[in-house]
Amino acid sequence: MAMDLAVVDYGSYKTRPSALLNSVFMTTVNAAAKTLVAVASNAKAADQQSEKWKPADHLRFMLMLMTWLAVWVLRVLMDHCPFAVGSSYSLDSGGIGSSSLDLMLPSASMLSSSSGAFSLDLVLHEDSNQASPAKALGRALTHILALLNEIPASSRKYQFAMGMADKIVDENTRCGHGEMIQVNRAALASAFARTSGFLYGSLKSPRMSEDSGTWPSRILRSLHLGSFVASSLKGLGTFFPWVGTVTSLLQNKRTSAVPCEERVNDLAAEKHAQELLWITTKMVGCGAVDEALVQWSFASGLASISLSSNSRVQGFIVKITAILFGELKRMKNEVPRQVKFNILVLWLPLFCYADNGLSYPVLTGYEKVEMEKTMDELISSLPTIDQEVILTNWLQDFTTTSSDWPNLQKSYDLWCQSTREFVA
Repeated sequence: MAMDLAVVDYGSYKTRPSALLNSVFMTTVNAAAKTLVAVASNAKAADQQSEKWKPADHLRFMLMLMTWLAVWVLRVLMDHCPFAVGSSYSLDSGGIGSSSLDLMLPSASMLSSSSGAFSLDLVLHEDSNQASPAKALGRALTHILALLNEIPASSRKYQFAMGMADKIVDENTRCGHGEMIQVNRAALASAFARTSGFLYGSLKSPRMSEDSGTWPSRILRSLHLGSFVASSLKGLGTFFPWVGTVTSLLQNKRTSAVPCEERVNDLAAEKHAQELLWITTKMVGCGAVDEALVQWSFASGLASISLSSNSRVQGFIVKITAILFGELKRMKNEVPRQVKFNILVLWLPLFCYADNGLSYPVLTGYEKVEMEKTMDELISSLPTIDQEVILTNWLQDFTTTSSDWPNLQKSYDLWCQSTREFVA
């Protein structure tokens, strides 16, 4: 009988609103929206005709206010009243059957062994209906990689989890089996997409967001339609100077905490950037870098926001991009033209604007020379119309920054020469 690893259901109880309460809330929201539209349309018509409100209009307005009050009360109930809903962590699209919840206890034959003791190294559950061992191992690896994004880098368990993921990936690679290679590809590709998303989110977090404003404005924004009221306070400051004075005083006190918030965002971004570099290195070693190339070619938001990130985060992103450029050169005949074009257009500006490291250079002088050769070769492999776009953007960035790298004048001269040949 085939021995399959049973997936243990990691049950957890999270505070979620019940389905009934959620349905009531959505119904009330829809009704409130309809009453708001009705009151607004009637009020507009009455103003245009210079008519006074009728009793029905006043009743409709009161009904609207009561409905929105009910929406707010339901929102408070949903946020603060506990509704325990069991949930299970499962990475298998097919779900986990109830048979997986059986107690993993050793059988009687195991207990009656001649040595008087039994091994607790690994308890296997025999069930031919369970998923294949490769899928189970893929779920385990994906789970660990997801935990890496959640565990603080300062925790000693962070290195423990990274060591486990590193060991599983390396052993799957050494195994050389097709299913194990596919497990690595799928898990690392998913981790690359998730981590790059976290990195973009941490960099995108504004230094002075609405949540970092004064405490009265934060309280107002937490209420339904509170953002409109908070915005109106700014308008009142124009007509009533004391409103603006009080708001500015509170804001000045709040700004003293901004450097701390910036450090938190920068530390989170640095952590995710370092994880992304590690994942990229593993994907190169597993032969799954083509997945990273495709995702990197569509990361326009991350490419744009990385130009203004701090030096340490930029350093990690520069290393990731340099690795992918090298792999792109190695696989240039296998990678689609659009992927090569997108990567060059999106990520060349980062090389122009990024700092080269504070305490030590991100790329050595030799690495920079080799990277310029790689860029020249990649650009020359594209059609002339693509070369024009890439080189025009490079020249714009190169002439407006203090950095002298990368110098792609050789590629620019070759493009000009090839263009003249077409004219001739």
